[in-house]
Amino acid sequence: MREGERRRAGAGVREGTGRSGLFPWPPRDLRWARPVQVALRTLHVAAMAVVLGGLAFDVPDARLHTAGIVTLASGAGLLAVEIARSGVYLYMLAGAVTLLKLALLVIGQAYPAARFELYLAATLLASVGSHMSSSWRHYSLLERRTLTRE
Repeated sequence: MREGERRRAGAGVREGTGRSGLFPWPPRDLRWARPVQVALRTLHVAAMAVVLGGLAFDVPDARLHTAGIVTLASGAGLLAVEIARSGVYLYMLAGAVTLLKLALLVIGQAYPAARFELYLAATLLASVGSHMSSSWRHYSLLERRTLTRE
């Protein structure tokens, strides 16, 4: 494999590995992924809205527990679908935004006095991250270039 072909293949993919392994590029085409992502994202946004609104209006944590669990489970599902398509997601800008969002949420759990602000920051970051242009979402932090399907 020549250098140009290796760079196009995506980091972590060696010649002959094709669509196997944790880091295929282009990502696997999973027919079920899109409808699952739409359903999970819908649950995720609605549940996080309940959590964030509850924090804004000082709703007791016990009343937000179920929405928090739904948020956590749907978010984990969304991340799992992305990784199932390709682990490359973890070092693309879209994946880095997701990991940063998770860090803000973990810090919010550790510091309840700042939870609302940290969760709001995570929500804003998620909104920006999901609406970035394709060239930004697919920018590889390891390869320092936008990964394309060619």
